[in-house]
Formats: sequence, C-alpha cells, structure tokens
Amino acid sequence: MSMRKLYPSDLTDEQWELVEPAITALKARHPSVSGHQGKYARREIVNAILYQNRTGCQREFLPHDMPPPGR
Repeated sequence: MSMRKLYPSDLTDEQWELVEPAITALKARHPSVSGHQGKYARREIVNAILYQNRTGCQREFLPHDMPPPGR
C-alpha cells in the first residue's frame, strides 16, 4: 500500500485479508478484455469506494491521493 495518510474509512489489514481473496477471484473470472492489469492497487480502489460511501462525496471530489474516478 502507498505511504499516504490513512482515512478513517480505510480497510484495516485484517479486513483486507478477508476481502482480498474475493476480489482476486472476481478479477480472475472477469479479466480485462484489453489485458490491462490496472494502474492502482485493488486495496486503494476499495478504500476509495469506502471513502465515497462514508462521506457521500461525488467521485470527482475524491481526495487527490486516492485513485481517480474511471471513465
């Protein structure tokens, strides 16, 4: 994980250990059509989703240290 300051909504290491196998399995079953592996760590993407869910902010207003919204 990057060295950014943690947000209260971020996953703990224990929570990530529970969630990561399911996300990895999902990505294995549904790979990118173009073969793109992704620029951002999956944990950071989940943290951005949790931040957005907790704060209610629009995707365009995510903090600059989180993965940007996909287009």
